Amino acid sequence: MNVADLTDVALDYWVARSLHDFVREIHFTDSGRTVAIRGTDRGRPWDGRFTPSASWDAAALVLDRAKQVELAAGAEGADAHCVADFEGGSGTVEGRGESTRTALLRAFVASRFGDTVTNDMLRQPQALMGVHAEVIGEASAPPSAEDVPTPDGRIGDIQSAPR
Repeated sequence: MNVADLTDVALDYWVARSLHDFVREIHFTDSGRTVAIRGTDRGRPWDGRFTPSASWDAAALVLDRAKQVELAAGAEGADAHCVADFEGGSGTVEGRGESTRTALLRAFVASRFGDTVTNDMLRQPQALMGVHAEVIGEASAPPSAEDVPTPDGRIGDIQSAPR
């Protein structure tokens, strides 16, 4: 698939795949219509929906990785345009889209994967190891020591009222 054709959930997915320095796991919610990620970006944990194609809050993670960026909104009937160089990318890349956000995101994906991407493993839970993704059965968040079941409870546990 051409990066220039990515939209909505496919664009969100490939942006998440491109953030392999931050994203550990990719999942899908809302019957596969929404990307959800688990990871830590520069000390800030993220565990939940990831929709950079619809939100500048999520797209800002991409903007933070730009060493140089030029954004131009499209004139009447013309696409927005982005020329950028990203940390860890393959040099200066271009992206076009209906909005400056879409153009930025497409440029980011192109900087990591080139002009085309595959649909491999789309809509399946996966763990990222660098640029490679591996299908997982379920979320692999490590269990917390505080989640260990204790039949008699612990001091401070709120239990049901005695009968």
